[in-house]
Amino acid sequence: MLERVGVDDLDALFADLPAAMRDPAIDLPPALTEPELIALLEERAGENADASKPNFLGAGAYRRSIPAVAAHLTSRSEFVTAYTPYQPEISQGTLQSAFEYQSVVCELTGMNVSNTGLYDVASATAEACLLATRATRRGAVALLEPIHPGTIEVVRTYTRGAGLRVDTLTSADAVSEEHACLVVQQPDFLGTIVDLEPLAEAAHANGVLLVTVADPFALGLLRSPGDAGADIVTGEGRDLAGAPAFGGPSLGLFAARTPFMRQMPGRIVGRTQELHEPPEGGEPRTGYVLTLQAREQFIRRERATSNVSTAQSLIALAFTITVQALGPQGLREAAELCYQRAHDAAARIAALPGYETPDRGPWFQEFLVRGPVPAAELSQRLRERGIGPGLDVSSRAEPEAREALLFAVTEATPDAHIDALVETLAAIGADA
Repeated sequence: MLERVGVDDLDALFADLPAAMRDPAIDLPPALTEPELIALLEERAGENADASKPNFLGAGAYRRSIPAVAAHLTSRSEFVTAYTPYQPEISQGTLQSAFEYQSVVCELTGMNVSNTGLYDVASATAEACLLATRATRRGAVALLEPIHPGTIEVVRTYTRGAGLRVDTLTSADAVSEEHACLVVQQPDFLGTIVDLEPLAEAAHANGVLLVTVADPFALGLLRSPGDAGADIVTGEGRDLAGAPAFGGPSLGLFAARTPFMRQMPGRIVGRTQELHEPPEGGEPRTGYVLTLQAREQFIRRERATSNVSTAQSLIALAFTITVQALGPQGLREAAELCYQRAHDAAARIAALPGYETPDRGPWFQEFLVRGPVPAAELSQRLRERGIGPGLDVSSRAEPEAREALLFAVTEATPDAHIDALVETLAAIGADA
């Protein structure tokens, strides 16, 4: 092989790599036996925070009441077909589950077409920005605050290589004809429900596409982004697939209106029927096919819309089963329960001496809390008492966030945890 590529030895082959990166010394401990390794891993796992203790951290990851059928069905062999549908005739299970997932996403978002899912909400939103710049031939995107800071950073990373400008706006009035899209989070990063229709009108008046980063669970209760005028919808589906984990995996929802279908990243699965005549008295058999994939591996590289190679198929399947098991009415009832529990908890906290919940308008499941001590101190005192506090957002520019923590309460938050939080806050207030 070295002779074929025209070099004398391995050192010459890797000469372009920095010396420090070639065969770096790795300080590994001595090898362990299997029982020793298992014991070590159990010890490390025991250092994790106890998930059964009260915890009110949200900011993008939420504990949901997932129907038991989701975990049961995702483990059944019917769904264990070929990993990737390059050969559709032997991947019908994979393709059908992807098609059902797309149908669920379109119904939730009010969009015409969905792909089979992306890695997470942040990368899906970045892909939406890239799609918008291709569709409008404009070189800037606008993000309307408050939006998740992680999403902002990922969008900046994706767009930097493309030479695009990213503007963060505090008002939709600042959107202009230079922008390809206006990205809005629903509910926003501080929990407030956004009225999307006037934002869509302001964006469309300047030829700007509206990208909505929507919580699919909240869409069981809220108006669909498509009905409000959105052109592209992204979201995070992990929370409806299972409990939050230490780092992943996630599921990025991505749906759009029909004119943008061929600009979408990832894959789209379709449903068709066999051309062969069915047996007498029978019906044509249904088949699922890989309809569209815009990755550079499959088409000319300069015309590719994305380098997305795969989908979070298992998480997408669990998401689909959860939504279908609940049904439209069940999802709405779960979202209403989440709303009610969060508002009841906020009212109890606001009634405590020295506490307030700053008003930013209608909200869904997250609310700001300002206490008798600075936010950092309040957070530390809650941790010392075994309660996971809300996110410290006191460094943000919004005046309501000054010295405030962002708490999340969902339909899966036990009454005992809310009681413990209120009692602990009252004790902290009494000591202040």
